[in-house]
Amino acid sequence: MLLFLLSFSNAFAQENRINKEKWHWNGNKLKQDTIAGYCQVLKIDNVLYISGAVTNHITPEGITSVYNDLKASLASFGATFENVVKENLYTTDIEEMKKFNPVRKKFYTNDFPAATWVQVQRLYMPSAKLEVELIAHLPK
Repeated sequence: MLLFLLSFSNAFAQENRINKEKWHWNGNKLKQDTIAGYCQVLKIDNVLYISGAVTNHITPEGITSVYNDLKASLASFGATFENVVKENLYTTDIEEMKKFNPVRKKFYTNDFPAATWVQVQRLYMPSAKLEVELIAHLPK
């Protein structure tokens, strides 16, 4: 009976290690930036965690650049903005971002995710004015 219980519990025990798949811009073997210490996209099960894309300009061109970078991050695992369920946006000027929000909205084609927008004093890159990160779900 004890042998049965041990083998039963091992068969249904959770794995100790998370299976992570990564994608990073530079395509290095590790698929991550070891200097800053991050990867651009981390896939666990059917969820994509996408690190922030940045711009130095809160203008239609700068915002388009950020969302095109996010589009490339999503595409690395076959996803689109339709798969995005959460957006976190950090900016040094929330009023400028509000003014140019129609540029952002075009990428979602009226299927908007849950979103949080935060004005901050400074981003990791000193000249950056906008950083956007995403969480997306892939179909199972």
